[in-house]
Amino acid sequence: MNAPLNAVLPGENHTRAILLTITTVMIFGMQDAVAKVLVQTYSPFQITMMRYWAFAAFSLFLVSRRAPLRHALRSRVPVWQIVRGVLLMADIWLFALALQSVPLAELQSISLIYPLLVTLFAIPILGEKVGIFRLVTVGVGFMGALFIVRPGGLPMNVGVVYAVASASFYALYIVFTRKVAQHDSAPTSMVYASVIGLVLSGIVGVFHWQPMGWGDVLLVILIMGTTTAAHGLMMVALSMAPASVVQPFNYFSLPWAIFLSFAVFGHLIDLLSLGGAAIIVAAGLVVMARERMRRVPRGQPTVPH
Repeated sequence: MNAPLNAVLPGENHTRAILLTITTVMIFGMQDAVAKVLVQTYSPFQITMMRYWAFAAFSLFLVSRRAPLRHALRSRVPVWQIVRGVLLMADIWLFALALQSVPLAELQSISLIYPLLVTLFAIPILGEKVGIFRLVTVGVGFMGALFIVRPGGLPMNVGVVYAVASASFYALYIVFTRKVAQHDSAPTSMVYASVIGLVLSGIVGVFHWQPMGWGDVLLVILIMGTTTAAHGLMMVALSMAPASVVQPFNYFSLPWAIFLSFAVFGHLIDLLSLGGAAIIVAAGLVVMARERMRRVPRGQPTVPH
């Protein structure tokens, strides 16, 4: 049967969702480049605080349109929600600290180990069973990370430690997001992440405040505006296609970071580190594919129509 003329076919939805996801990744990549410029002069905690204001304002506005915020704050697992909010804030702080010294390309490469860490953390926290194939794949991915921080490669300094810690906290945040999703609604999780991040970033950021020139203020405003736009685009993308369809395209962040690192900062990733990054991406995609296959019943389509 033919679809109505004004209907959007599933394939067309997915194509648009993928394009929106890639656009979002490009926006976030440019934000990281601008933030890297700013954290050379200002405290990462100050830049993080101002960047988080936009995300929190956008999230709280969306939730308030659906229901009063006081209703969304009613959680069945408030302690887990608080832990989740702290983990997200720690991830953002550590990433900003890593931006000070780690080149964009290498930082993005290390950050992409988070799906592998999610697989490991889900075992004790969620009680998930992971087969030998996925465990081997995770191990191969970590070997790719060692290619990047090998002797003669990326200098093993505190920035690298911040980068690995950031990926670890983000992976824990994702695992706890899955955990609280069994008890609370998405708006409740969004409100807790926003409020906790606002409080923590403000408490810490205010003690690192430095007066800013008008040019730098405009850069921060640009970051705040594009943060809102990027989160909005990603939500539209997820309304058009399942996360399993668009998630692999988040790996476009790596070639985009490599380009920005060279175009903005004149840094070109070396071939061995590039090979390590490719191994991380391949391992992450394999883990995603295996999880997707495991969660879809046999004989059912992997993408709903």
